[in-house]
Amino acid sequence: MPPDDGLIRFQKRMEAIPKEVRAAIKPALMKSGQELQAAMRRLAETSRDTGALIDSITVTGPGETTPPYSQPGGSKVVPENAVAVTVGNTDVRYPHLVEYGTAKAHAQPFFWPAFRLYRKRITRRINRAINKAIKDSKR
Repeated sequence: MPPDDGLIRFQKRMEAIPKEVRAAIKPALMKSGQELQAAMRRLAETSRDTGALIDSITVTGPGETTPPYSQPGGSKVVPENAVAVTVGNTDVRYPHLVEYGTAKAHAQPFFWPAFRLYRKRITRRINRAINKAIKDSKR
């Protein structure tokens, strides 16, 4: 199968972005991840039993590895211009059961409601950081 020209063009465009611009975005990404983490922890309070689930909500920065058995996706390396907020670890392997419920327990969603509440705010913050970094790099 031939390589996807769209993907190759996109990768070249991303490589053309100056490293200073990419580095200037990291604080906005981390702040957004921490804000989302705090919101998830507040929403997860209703499901508090031992507090292990709430403590397992973590923010993983660019280039770092997410905890093993974390939801969604397990252990992965976060790309350069991204941040991941995950729930779960080797001791807490049940966040999906709390989020979606089981036959014997009602769902107590915290992950996706927090994401939906903060998505626009986070997007605006990151876009402002990108625009500011680009303007500053042209000077």
